[in-house]
Amino acid sequence: MNHSPLFTALKGNNISLKNRLAVAPMTRVTASEDGCASEKMKRYYASLARGGFGLIITEGIYIDRAWSQTYAFQAGLTSTAQVDAWREITDAVHRQEAAIFAQIQHAGALSQGNHYVTETVAPSAIRPKGEQMPFYRGEGQYPLPRELSDSEIEEIITNFADAAARAVHEAGFDGVEIHGANGYLLDQFFTEYSNLRTDRWGGDTAGRMTIGLEVIKAVRARLGADVPVGIRISQGKVNDFVHKWGKGVEDARVIFSLLEKSGVDFIHVTEYEAWEPAFADDERSLVELAHQYAPSLTLIANGALHDPGRAEEVMAMGADLIALGRGALANHDWPERVKADQPLNEFDRDILSPIADIKERELDQ
Repeated sequence: MNHSPLFTALKGNNISLKNRLAVAPMTRVTASEDGCASEKMKRYYASLARGGFGLIITEGIYIDRAWSQTYAFQAGLTSTAQVDAWREITDAVHRQEAAIFAQIQHAGALSQGNHYVTETVAPSAIRPKGEQMPFYRGEGQYPLPRELSDSEIEEIITNFADAAARAVHEAGFDGVEIHGANGYLLDQFFTEYSNLRTDRWGGDTAGRMTIGLEVIKAVRARLGADVPVGIRISQGKVNDFVHKWGKGVEDARVIFSLLEKSGVDFIHVTEYEAWEPAFADDERSLVELAHQYAPSLTLIANGALHDPGRAEEVMAMGADLIALGRGALANHDWPERVKADQPLNEFDRDILSPIADIKERELDQ
């Protein structure tokens, strides 16, 4: 029997799981053009659940028929048809005795394939760094976004809450993760260089957190006290991989302290290597800083943790759950393999090329 802490049950903060292993959200652009999750997605998520993961966090799901869609062939939660397609997936995952959370997302300025509109929006009218990602069917520079008005921001907050309610009350999800990471809209507000606003949505670190905190408040109000709600947080972005928070540990203190009081049950932190120091002048990892400044919340860690020893190391730093991306793609049955002391497959980067959609060969695992 494997006595690793990875295989202990988790119960607390509205979250009850059979082990400490989650599938990280990964963009796979395999829905229909009009945003309905596909049969291939159902087989993919069911395979991961069958492989022993206690929790699956979906790829980002768009929340409205305006500016939130990030990629072509991304799934949404904006219509009865989209909800019903996700219900097929949640039922399939539940049959394998795993839990599944919906990650709800707004692209902001990083939209590169919206079915509904061509305009992009952002906290400020600043063209994003980097270029669109070809493996998500993008090409060239990101477009110059339009600055959101105060009333549009309020509408986006409501749309997050509407999508959360559809996810849990109609599509059968067990909880919701708000996407506040990786350079998408909420992270654009968090980030000093992409948010030049001087109103209530900008300013210092706490001011730039305002929209994220308001989204949490709205989602919590809509779902009630007993449904798991969390937020994903990162420093790096899909278009600015090496970004670090400008004030280092002080920013971490402000961000995680505010999140602890916000009404979330969990924080999901993601770094390139989760065990490494978050900042050059401090030896603590982002996991350790989150654990220090938000000690009452469940903490999910993500970042190159496919080696079981590394995963246990990060649990010792304060993580309650380990979320695997590449490790799960290479081994849909990672938990079962590790529990039985079986070898793990190496990640094959070709899985994500030329487009990062789900490949038929993955579904044979």
